[in-house]
Amino acid sequence: MNEEGLQQIINIRASMNWGLSDLQKSEFINYKPVYRQIIHYTDIPNLNWIAGFSSGEGCFLVSITNSNRNKIGQVIQLTFKISQHNRDKKLLELIAKCLNCGTVYSHSENASVFKMAKFDDITKKIIPFFNQYPILGVKNLDFIDWCNIATFIGEKEHLNHKGLSNIKLIKDRMNTKRK
Repeated sequence: MNEEGLQQIINIRASMNWGLSDLQKSEFINYKPVYRQIIHYTDIPNLNWIAGFSSGEGCFLVSITNSNRNKIGQVIQLTFKISQHNRDKKLLELIAKCLNCGTVYSHSENASVFKMAKFDDITKKIIPFFNQYPILGVKNLDFIDWCNIATFIGEKEHLNHKGLSNIKLIKDRMNTKRK
């Protein structure tokens, strides 16, 4: 690779995601971010597209927090979310509209998030949607685990020690902990 080719790569990298790090900026002082056209989304082309996009960008989360709201002393919260650069906030709003649930909000100066955590929406909208339009790849394993936890919650198994223990085991193999 020649110097010109490297500079082109740096310029492209400067326009992606969070841009260049401070170290990269100090090493490549002549960088010029490549112009990225803002796409004005008006429609989701196909509901399978949401499944594919979620396979790469979505996250099925399980949080367990201490609480005095029940005898077991812990509360389980399921969340589905997609984070994107603010330039794609309209896309997240279209996804929320297609799924008929969730909210879109600005997470930071550069990031927007589609998030849904209402259990009724999980069981009546999100799970049926991804069963009809399947998540592919390793993310499907997280979805299956997430659905299993939703079943435990729906059957009130999260309110006893055995069910809670099973949920913790499932949670501990999801997302970045998956091998």
